Amino acid sequence: MPVLPATVEAWLSYIESLHPKAIEMGLSRVCEVAQRLYLRYPFMVVTVGGTNGKGSTCAMLERIYMAAGYRVGCYTSPHLMHYQERVRFNGVEISDALLCEAFSAVEHARGDVALTYFEMGTLAALWAFEQSPLDVVVLEVGLGGRLDAVNIVDADCAIVTNVDLDHMEFLGDTREAIGREKAGIYRQQQVSICGDQNPPATLLEYAKQLGTSLARFMVDYRVELFDDHALYEDSSGQLTVGALKLVGEYQWQNVANVIYSVRALSDRLPVSTESVLTAISQTEVTGRFQYWNHQPDIILDVAHNPHAARALLSNLKQLRAHGVFIRAVFSMLSDKDITSVVKVLAEVIDSWDVAAIKHPRAASADFLCESIRRAVPLERIQTHPDLKSALQSAYKKAAKNDKIIVFGSFFTVATILDMSHQDLTQG
Repeated sequence: MPVLPATVEAWLSYIESLHPKAIEMGLSRVCEVAQRLYLRYPFMVVTVGGTNGKGSTCAMLERIYMAAGYRVGCYTSPHLMHYQERVRFNGVEISDALLCEAFSAVEHARGDVALTYFEMGTLAALWAFEQSPLDVVVLEVGLGGRLDAVNIVDADCAIVTNVDLDHMEFLGDTREAIGREKAGIYRQQQVSICGDQNPPATLLEYAKQLGTSLARFMVDYRVELFDDHALYEDSSGQLTVGALKLVGEYQWQNVANVIYSVRALSDRLPVSTESVLTAISQTEVTGRFQYWNHQPDIILDVAHNPHAARALLSNLKQLRAHGVFIRAVFSMLSDKDITSVVKVLAEVIDSWDVAAIKHPRAASADFLCESIRRAVPLERIQTHPDLKSALQSAYKKAAKNDKIIVFGSFFTVATILDMSHQDLTQG
């Protein structure tokens, strides 16, 4: 066997070359290597799928079980700044040494099986989790559900946060098709949860055929919002939840899904009400309507599909109510539904500064401009050579009370997070 990489960076470069496709759906390859690794999953597992809200849901579950004193593993994707963000032990990112050891273990086990980047990373995370005495592991689905690498694990609880159009080239071009794919994480004897108020019939039919007892948001559990709190209710009783650090009314749907799941698993993972409430109130997630600068406010949001754009619209409308001018710094990947995202947000955004992401699948600045022009006058759009200069331009034009929203992709937000605040006034 050739000499294996010695650093995380070298490993990531190597695993990108293992499979000719960045994404290839299917579980046969990853199942075969998992068997060779003798993975046994000696911990409780909560799997989180859905179109949006997965990151916030995983973060709340992670915090709740940590607050209750459990040893918690969490696997999420994609990362913003560096790969180690994807694998956490009790909220702490995996060490470089353990991550390299995990990649090495998977590499030795895979033989001639060509794994994709995500499959290799998922197996490495699962192997790393088994090296520590964990009580519960939270797994975020990467894409879809039924054929996602995470789905080799039979979860004790599976949550589908919502279903909307995204990754249509892999999952289908209707909510019905996508709903069936996302329902694939459900299991017969485990807790199955759907946070979508209007779930596709295919999801409901699959759960029925499977024989799992599907808990549905606003049917089996609900949340009612008031000025300074919310009231959660299910068959176990009511719970008053205070203000969130997470921004947006849609986050309450995620909160409800989380509380139901924690209560449903309480016979095996008891958690006090205090732990639930404290953890939920303290949860923050980078890049989800995150304030990065003030006066003018610069807000970062990873919204990259129509469903997420509608959630972002709701937040921006609240800012618009104060009469402020809203400027967008915008970039997306070319395989995303750029036109629909722009159409959703055109009514609240007053100017658009656009540039291409540094990524092989990036939409060019000209393509972005042309997509925006279908809904916005050309004089409100300006293209730039890169995102840094786009933000600098928006910042220089902004009045103190303006709002600058940076959105369109995890890669868009990551680019800005890599800047310093001093960079704003340069260029």
